[in-house]
Amino acid sequence: MIASMQTRFPAGFVWGTATSAYQIEGGRFRDGKGESIWDRFADRRLMSESGDVACDHFHRWREDVALLAELGVNAYRFSTAWTRIIPDGSGPVNPQGLGFYDRVVDELLENGITPWLTLYHWDLPQALQDLGGWPERATVAAFERYAEVVSAALGDRVKHWITQNEPWVSAHLGHRFGMFAPGARDWGSALRAGHHLLLSHAKALPVIRENSAGAEVGIAIDCRPSQPRSEDPADVAANHIYDGLRNRWFLDPLYGRGYPEGAMEAVVPSPEVAALLNRAEDHEAIAAPIDFLGLNYYTSKSVAAGDEYAADQDRPAGTDQPAGFTEMGWRATPAVLTDYLIDLNDRYAPARIVITENGASFSDGPGPDQLVHDERRIAYLRDHLAATSAALNAGVPVGGYFLWSLLDNLEWIHGYRQRFGIVWVDHRTGERIPKDSYDWYRSVVTTGTLG
Repeated sequence: MIASMQTRFPAGFVWGTATSAYQIEGGRFRDGKGESIWDRFADRRLMSESGDVACDHFHRWREDVALLAELGVNAYRFSTAWTRIIPDGSGPVNPQGLGFYDRVVDELLENGITPWLTLYHWDLPQALQDLGGWPERATVAAFERYAEVVSAALGDRVKHWITQNEPWVSAHLGHRFGMFAPGARDWGSALRAGHHLLLSHAKALPVIRENSAGAEVGIAIDCRPSQPRSEDPADVAANHIYDGLRNRWFLDPLYGRGYPEGAMEAVVPSPEVAALLNRAEDHEAIAAPIDFLGLNYYTSKSVAAGDEYAADQDRPAGTDQPAGFTEMGWRATPAVLTDYLIDLNDRYAPARIVITENGASFSDGPGPDQLVHDERRIAYLRDHLAATSAALNAGVPVGGYFLWSLLDNLEWIHGYRQRFGIVWVDHRTGERIPKDSYDWYRSVVTTGTLG
């Protein structure tokens, strides 16, 4: 896709970048912070690159807010670390932890940047995991209290809230495939965790709205739009199941449809898990209206028979990728984004859609001139913003775009090898160098057009 020079975004469009606490903050155990499942997971796997320091945002947050101000964005999406605020997940509140985010929010506002706060980006307190974690209903109550504490402290200034980030990842990569924290490999645990993640979102909604007058609250769903690899009936059937488990499993309940038919039958949960998944009162709560649907979009999936239950990685991550792929091994498919936004609008009629994450990993680093020339990232971003504009022109109510990510952060199990940032970070010294994509994005957000 080639973006037109005339592509223009409407006045009031939200332009931002996004990060998450574990990926950038560091400051492990500083000022009373507790242990998270990612701390334990990294220790157990002997990960040499972990969130102990990450981008050292805990100490360099003013420098990072200054980068946002220079970029010219009008919004910044970040997450709070549950363990920094309530170290054991359910006990005493840590005033030093709340104070950190209090200062960050004030600094953002002083620079004309609207905070978009994500309550949960995968870093469950280890103390709650020791009690069973997300597969247990008690974690929902603990999350509801966490939402109460954060929204009571910051809700006078924070007016945009995301309850959960990518519940599929937490539930399935964390509990079915064992790839992410907490590293479980059990279908039943994944299904129970996914249900409780959705329910925790529902329980947090009225709490946030009570504490933050006029707040807009949503959830960020990570989707892999999929198509059958061929017209073979086996491929078509496999794609229906894959889409049901990967995408509609979380979207359908949010819009009052319950878990998708076909996918539910394919899973065949135990009677106990089936009873949990079919609790009418839970589904009534989960379907409460949200102010916006957050969409995290990176790539799409071609599904053949046998792919129904597979993880969705097309190629192994690495620098040796063919044209059209990012170094995460993800195919760049911007045209699918347009189609998918139109489909979401037709299927669910959300009040508003916000692209809460979109970006690409490329390992371009500083040259002799100490500049980072990342043309591949610019091309990826340009094409996906053009795709977003096309959906807007088709009548889809897209209200904003958050580029992932501001910084080259810790990319979970991939460590620092995968660089999504528009600011290059030297993870030995903490030095930040804006890339060419930073300057390009600044032009876009300043003019509202694609050049």
